[in-house]
Amino acid sequence: MTYRQKRYGDRWDGRHIRSLSPMTRVMSYIMPDRRGSTNYIHDSVEVSAVERYIRKKRMQGMKGFGIMHFFTATYVRVVSQKPGLNRYITNRELYARDNITVAITIKKELKLDAQETVLKLEYAPYATANDVYETLNREITANREEGDNNSIDDVARVLNYIPRPVLRAIIAFLRFLDNYNRMPRFLLKLSPFHVSCFFTSMGSLGIPPVFHHLYEFGNCPLFISYGPKRTEYQTMPDGSVQRRTYIDFTFTTDERICDGHYMSSALKSMHEIFRHPEMLDEPPESVVEDVD
Repeated sequence: MTYRQKRYGDRWDGRHIRSLSPMTRVMSYIMPDRRGSTNYIHDSVEVSAVERYIRKKRMQGMKGFGIMHFFTATYVRVVSQKPGLNRYITNRELYARDNITVAITIKKELKLDAQETVLKLEYAPYATANDVYETLNREITANREEGDNNSIDDVARVLNYIPRPVLRAIIAFLRFLDNYNRMPRFLLKLSPFHVSCFFTSMGSLGIPPVFHHLYEFGNCPLFISYGPKRTEYQTMPDGSVQRRTYIDFTFTTDERICDGHYMSSALKSMHEIFRHPEMLDEPPESVVEDVD
């Protein structure tokens, strides 16, 4: 994102949007929390072109390149052109985030009792599929090493030892600091709740995508969940039957960050990338800046 000089009312991680219509601003007071302002979207996308693209990437030596890399790269590309997806609400005010950050939950091993951790990744709006692959794989490899704990795990471990009444007071105090842009920057950088988007894959578990809730702590405005591939046989206009492969996914969104038309346009852009995945091999020609 292009750096802009901070002004009064901006936050460390975002720029206060001042060009709101009166109704848009009032709605954040009518719906002050994410529980009452959440929309749920269920969609499916045909992935035959993506499967070919993934095979090509693996043949080019990108071992393990998969649908998570592709979904993440697609999200980053859409945000580079639809920056309204990268807004968030804090203390009833709307902000445009300064960067594109993604949180992903992974298990160290695919076992019921395996340790679970969260990766927080930052991407440039000009990132390609290759850039996303290198960053994501590097972090996944590092965090799946035996006995390895990342900084998010370390903070959670410290909080775990604090007595419940004290912990409840600490979290309330952190929420207060966050509302007034006084939370320490190192905690903002570590927090998986202060991100552009949270991804979760149900595909590896073989179950449909969940409608995941948005967290009240932090400012994450979007949760994307996707399931395993499924097959449909469709009758074509000429009477032939063709096999099609789909992936179902869900969006849980904070409706206060942008209107329905804007979200619809973003989803159409995502579908276009799934039809033409080679678009992700090159950076976008330009990056769209959000409104003031």
